[in-house]
Amino acid sequence: MATLSFLPLCLVWLVLLGAASAQLSSTYYDSSCPKALSTIESGVTSAIQKEARMGASLLRLHFHDCFVNGCDGSVLLDDTANFTGEKTAAPNLNSLRGFDVIDTIKASVESVCPGVVSCADILAVVARDSVVKLGGQSWTVLLGRRDSTTASLSAANANIPAPTLNLSGLISSFSNKGLTEDEMVALSGAHTIGLARCVTFRSRIYNETNIKSSYAASLKKNCPTNDGGNNTAPLDITTPFIFDNAYFKDLINLEGLLHSDQQLYNNGSADSQVSKYSSSPSTFSTDFANAIVKMGNLSPLTGTEGQIRTNCRKVNS
Repeated sequence: MATLSFLPLCLVWLVLLGAASAQLSSTYYDSSCPKALSTIESGVTSAIQKEARMGASLLRLHFHDCFVNGCDGSVLLDDTANFTGEKTAAPNLNSLRGFDVIDTIKASVESVCPGVVSCADILAVVARDSVVKLGGQSWTVLLGRRDSTTASLSAANANIPAPTLNLSGLISSFSNKGLTEDEMVALSGAHTIGLARCVTFRSRIYNETNIKSSYAASLKKNCPTNDGGNNTAPLDITTPFIFDNAYFKDLINLEGLLHSDQQLYNNGSADSQVSKYSSSPSTFSTDFANAIVKMGNLSPLTGTEGQIRTNCRKVNS
């Protein structure tokens, strides 16, 4: 990094991301495991057929992995005597799900080519496949990540953006990862699918004014002031299991579920982009795909770094 110290920060990020991209390749497994992508896709299809919500859960795993020390599969590690992992971090505890689906997919991939495909790459591919299965646009996933041999509870608590953040906090959180405000807004569109727990939006529906009154009233029925913290509501009330641009229309209608959601359309610098996405699903789809590819390039382990875990939950013995 010392050799880059004279460069402006934005150029440093371009250099680092460019280096990561150069090391990853869309054809990485073409020879070593030609059935890898089709095997992963089958697992995603099966999981979403059983439960449509799982698509959002799998997409979220990739995001929560990449924002904590890069896209290295660390989010999947169980706690050990040597470290406390990320699963019990505040943003993840009783919230992240889909670990069993990843286990099943990993086992299937291991059966066709043992010791070849990383858990970090599986997370990147299932994110794309989940979006596609729920009606969204596909993108080319760059591959070649390796898996970390440790995880960090403190890094997860510090780096994953909270649902209570204001717009400035969201911009800063994504900027810390080399992602622009525009890319932050695009990636927030992932909330067009999935559910959130009452505990994450209770304060908004009882205390905030930039929310449609009838919408808040409907949410209060299943999210009382002192109970039901794990009760869920859809992040996108229109089409919660279809990957589309309805989330942005919800924001314009003051029907953002989380405080951080509505911050994107609250007389601030992101308003115009939300309006653009609400009227142009194709623009949103393209921008989301480009942004998630960039996010997927965050600090991957490559070459001889890390390992290819046999079991995504634990480091190889």
